[in-house]
Amino acid sequence: MVGFAMASAELWYKEVGARVEGSRDLDRDKVQAPCIVRKPGGGYRLFYTGIGPGKPFDACQGYILSATSEDGLSFAPEPSIRVVPLPAQPHLALRVLAPSIVELPDGGWRMYFEARGTADRPTTICSAVSRDQLAWHIEDGIRFTRPGGVGAPRFRQSPDGSGRLYCFESRYRGGAPGQGDRIGTPVISAITRDGLNFTAETGLRLADRTHVLDSAGITAAEIAPGGPSRLYYSGWQDLPEGQPRPSHPSLNADAVATGQSASFAAASIAADMSGYRSRIFVAHSADGMTWTRDGIVIEGDGYCGADIDAVHAEDMSLIALPDGRLRMYYAACDALGVWRIASAVNAPASIPENP
Repeated sequence: MVGFAMASAELWYKEVGARVEGSRDLDRDKVQAPCIVRKPGGGYRLFYTGIGPGKPFDACQGYILSATSEDGLSFAPEPSIRVVPLPAQPHLALRVLAPSIVELPDGGWRMYFEARGTADRPTTICSAVSRDQLAWHIEDGIRFTRPGGVGAPRFRQSPDGSGRLYCFESRYRGGAPGQGDRIGTPVISAITRDGLNFTAETGLRLADRTHVLDSAGITAAEIAPGGPSRLYYSGWQDLPEGQPRPSHPSLNADAVATGQSASFAAASIAADMSGYRSRIFVAHSADGMTWTRDGIVIEGDGYCGADIDAVHAEDMSLIALPDGRLRMYYAACDALGVWRIASAVNAPASIPENP
């Protein structure tokens, strides 16, 4: 395995409390995978994945919600669901998650998100458009996928609407879901000229399972605002050797047929808390294609700890603040298995310069 620094030269300071936590029937069971954007007219809107007893249909495993804030710290959940799975569409029948939002040249917005059907189907990246960030229309078709599936899209857009998409790729021993164990989730990329049609680029942007700290894979990777020189990513540490490996419901093709979807969040959290850890790391690059790992920027204090992110810190979303710092929103899980959205800010000296 390739080594990297245990601690990064970058300094990040965790902000006290949760930005969003389960508070209603739509998100009471689990919240994760945030995306922060500026709200039209001022303030911030935080999109996130939620699940709870108020889900729109029994088999549903997650949908995209939103909350608003004037200061980026105190958020009020907004009513109703922003994007919901479509049971009639096999590739996005059960779950939509991990939004990534860009403003379009015409003043509207496009959301890229991970879409899931049953676990024997590859996950895909789909899209939706909106004029007001509230009412979203899912666009026809699939923006991007691979034989094993892809997820956690992060799109870096150019002013003309072209750009590069970063995501993880699921790799299975037999090549596709249901064909052996999942053996990797490296970061790959795809380019587009119109924001709709994507072409995969060769090679990996960031290999996973190169160190004990990302030995269970990478779950998301995002370029820092302001320049392509820093990539933040979340990696999962595998279970201790010899510990029984739980069956995660998202990888169980029989979950819907056996009724496990009714307790999807509980089964998912039980797997999360079975001995895995996740942390947020940073890497640097001169060209946006080849990345060198630098070290950890966010981690909690472990299974016996008191931190809001004691066990897991992952799936970050970054925004530039007026004072020149960056704020990172991320999914955090404490030692009791409660998932929330937390935040941290970096020190001004650690802000990367534009190349």
